[in-house]
Amino acid sequence: MTKADREKLLKIGQAAKAAGVSVQTLEYYIMLGLVNPITTPGSRRRSFDKDTVKRIKLIHELNETGYTLREIRTTWLKDR
Repeated sequence: MTKADREKLLKIGQAAKAAGVSVQTLEYYIMLGLVNPITTPGSRRRSFDKDTVKRIKLIHELNETGYTLREIRTTWLKDR
């Protein structure tokens, strides 16, 4: 990963805000394995790219429309 790529990454609070969820919600998605943050070499900081933010938005929108997180994982995210 180049320096330019790393500079495009969002911190957890920034990613949560961009996706329209709380940090706690994003941490829950991470804990369930629905989202995988990027860890940069030499740092334990969790970072997120624009594709991951799109994924977070999708998960949240589907959950808001009545799908359970289990249904989202098995139906909507199985190929991603």
